[in-house]
Amino acid sequence: MTKARIRPAVAADVPAVEAVVDAAFRPYVARIGVVPVPMEADHAANVAAGRVFVAELPDDGGTGSVRVAGLVVLEPRADHLYLDTVAVLPDTQGAGLGRLLLEFAEARARALGLPEIRLFTNAMMRENQKIYPRLGYETVERRVTGPYDRIHYRKRLG
Repeated sequence: MTKARIRPAVAADVPAVEAVVDAAFRPYVARIGVVPVPMEADHAANVAAGRVFVAELPDDGGTGSVRVAGLVVLEPRADHLYLDTVAVLPDTQGAGLGRLLLEFAEARARALGLPEIRLFTNAMMRENQKIYPRLGYETVERRVTGPYDRIHYRKRLG
């Protein structure tokens, strides 16, 4: 995944951002019984606010073009960086792009002088419960908010 390049999203990226989020989260709709929150986000507003960073990969066609294959949505808060969304296209999962995006989030938090990253995931997204602890995130709490049963994590950046 060393060929990936992460950059701030621009307005022209909004359709690609929507497509990545939809592809990454749509499989969970049936499992959790509701549409995951990232699928309903105002992606254009998040891009305009500078919260979205996209990961580009070379397109397989060998033409030199690139495609948006993943993204993170980050919101600096007073005492932490809130990682709102991390998403990668299903055909790139397992190749390290998600890890690269999480490392980018850590670097961003450090650059902003923030001591930790916080995020949550739906309890029905069991895969995430294996990934985040392996990457140094600790469980803070489990909380039900409306129809969403969420596990909250944090990673102190020491």
